[in-house]
Amino acid sequence: MALTRLNTNAYGSTVNLASNVTGTLANSNLAAGNVIQVVTATDSTARATTSTSFVTASNTLSVNITPSSTSSKIFITYNTAVYKNGNNEYGNTTVYRDSTNLGGTNGFNYFYIGSDDLGQQVSASILDTPNTTSQITYQVYIKNNAGTFTINYENTIASITAMEIAGW
Repeated sequence: MALTRLNTNAYGSTVNLASNVTGTLANSNLAAGNVIQVVTATDSTARATTSTSFVTASNTLSVNITPSSTSSKIFITYNTAVYKNGNNEYGNTTVYRDSTNLGGTNGFNYFYIGSDDLGQQVSASILDTPNTTSQITYQVYIKNNAGTFTINYENTIASITAMEIAGW
C-alpha cells in the first residue's frame, strides 16, 4: 500500500497513513471540542438480572479508552432494547467509569412497568470529565426492584461508544 504523508499544521504534527495511522497529534494544539479518538463495542445476546443492585449488564458492553490529556472530556453513549415483566416493577440502566456509577442511585434510565409486560429501546448520553491520562473502562450496568430485567431483548444489538473530546 502506498504511504501518504499529510502535513497537519493545524494540529502541530505530521501523520503518516499506511495500513494504520502512525504519529501523534499534539493535544495542546487541538481546538476545544475536537474528537481525538472513538471506541465502541456491541453485544447481541439477551442478558437478564434479578439483582436489586447494579450489576454488569454484559462483559462485552464495555469500552476502554486512554485520554491523551487530563483536560479531555469523554462523551459516552449507549443504547439497548429492554424488557421487564410484572406489575408495578421497574428496571434501571447506568454507566460505570471503572468502579464509579456515573448515573448515581437510579442510573440514567428508569424503566417502569404498570400492569403489563413491556419492552422498549433505552439510551443515554453522558459527558464525563475523568481528569486522567490512565486507561478508563466504561461499562453498562443494570438493576431492578423485583422479577427479571432483560437487556438486548430478542437478541437485538446493544452498543456503547466513548469519544475523547479535546478539553476546553
